[in-house]
Amino acid sequence: MLTKVYGSAVFGVEATTITVEVNVDKGIGYHLVGLPDNAIKESNYRIAAALQNNGYKIPGKKITINMAPADLRKEGSAYDLTLAIGILAASSQIRAEGIEEYLIMGEVSLDGGLQPIKGALPIAIKAREEGFKGFILPKQNAEEAAIVDGLHVYGIENISEVIDFFDKGKELEQTIIDTRAAFFQSLEHPEFDFADVKGQESIKRCMEIAAAGGHNIILIGPPGAGKTMLAKRLPSILPPMTLHEALETTKIHSVAGRIKAHGGLMAQRPFRSPHHTISDVALVGGGAYPQPGEISLSHNGVLFLDELPEFKRGVLEVMRQPLEDREVTISRARFTVTYPSSFMLVASMNPSPGGYFNDPDAPVTSSPAEMQRYLSKISGPLLDRIDIHIEVTPVPFEKLSEDRKGESSVTIRERVTKAREIQTERFIQFQNIHYNAQMGTKQIRTYCKLDSASLDLLKNAMERLNLSARAYDRILKVARTIADLEASEKVTGTHISEAIQYRSLDREGWLG
Repeated sequence: MLTKVYGSAVFGVEATTITVEVNVDKGIGYHLVGLPDNAIKESNYRIAAALQNNGYKIPGKKITINMAPADLRKEGSAYDLTLAIGILAASSQIRAEGIEEYLIMGEVSLDGGLQPIKGALPIAIKAREEGFKGFILPKQNAEEAAIVDGLHVYGIENISEVIDFFDKGKELEQTIIDTRAAFFQSLEHPEFDFADVKGQESIKRCMEIAAAGGHNIILIGPPGAGKTMLAKRLPSILPPMTLHEALETTKIHSVAGRIKAHGGLMAQRPFRSPHHTISDVALVGGGAYPQPGEISLSHNGVLFLDELPEFKRGVLEVMRQPLEDREVTISRARFTVTYPSSFMLVASMNPSPGGYFNDPDAPVTSSPAEMQRYLSKISGPLLDRIDIHIEVTPVPFEKLSEDRKGESSVTIRERVTKAREIQTERFIQFQNIHYNAQMGTKQIRTYCKLDSASLDLLKNAMERLNLSARAYDRILKVARTIADLEASEKVTGTHISEAIQYRSLDREGWLG
């Protein structure tokens, strides 16, 4: 007897429906075709034990299973439940009425219990698109899949529940989530708050500007100055994610298997902080079956690279193209996948190998040659994509011992959100530009026009401070953001003079 059941395969952040055809006939043998990987080939052992422990068995006949489309590579153990139910239906051990209306996925344990799967959200989206009535999957993934409206999602703990559902008509409990209510409820509770930061008012101002314009930023300062602490609080002042951004971000984390058990839609912007020993593949994504890397996992959020010069040069260089294109394409012989990677880069570094710069009282000093070698690990093209450079100085004791709390992240976020709304309105006719950091040369010339006094100020600053040519556009972009924070239509000399302060690494005495 021939039975068809349905599963799904995930490539990139999109899912493809897989038809599992199970045929039970006279003879003996178990034949699994359709480009399955080793995890799927081993499934018959897990399925046999699970069925045996729940009062059923794999029939002693010739079983042929085809996973169509047959030329598409299938991987992972998530097809266990699909295959098991197909075998039971094809061998007439259970009734299979309406089985074609459901998409079934899950890894089966030897006792019949179900283990979580990857990519539940994109699979659920595809199931709704193709008109399936319901999606049966492990209970740990049910809330994630239930984000999708118009699809009945059933989270189950044991294979016996699925068998009873099809064979005996026993109802399964549907998982229902009010996606919008759950999303908006968790927006106003940042884990880290700028109110906890003592002093550092100029750095907080700089972080506010970076958040308002989506500018990449690098913090330079000695050990213990607070660089990491400040970077961790940046997501708390970024504008709240829209429902569309949250869905995009959750899909990527779902594909990578990073959604916590019983986790639903991600409401907080991601903050990723990889160690400096990371490989280029782990950073941008890849592998035999390409998985998203750290830059995609930080999509719509922040990627923090602590101690930037300690990263391998090759690892840093592979970020140049994703920083520009805001997506990363991974190509293999048989297929190509594209992952989005629109993130804010926040980097930190010590000013020298010893950690201190031009400080006669420093416990460790470095020679000019050592400093130059250390700083030259960061290439010009990468630095060209970082708009703001700011020096972080240690906080004096008087500030540390103060009881007064600083401005809260919620207050700062309100100003940032208003500035972003101005930018959204300004770039409404441009498809790939949403905030100031994404402006090209054409937009800079249009929206960052200066009067003669401001032009003279910028010219003098570039000559006097020996600023590089690449600093010109960056200063204009940052000045435009400062103007937006003040709701100013024009970029004035005040905005230009503040923006000039944020180009430390372009000055003579840093990178030459």
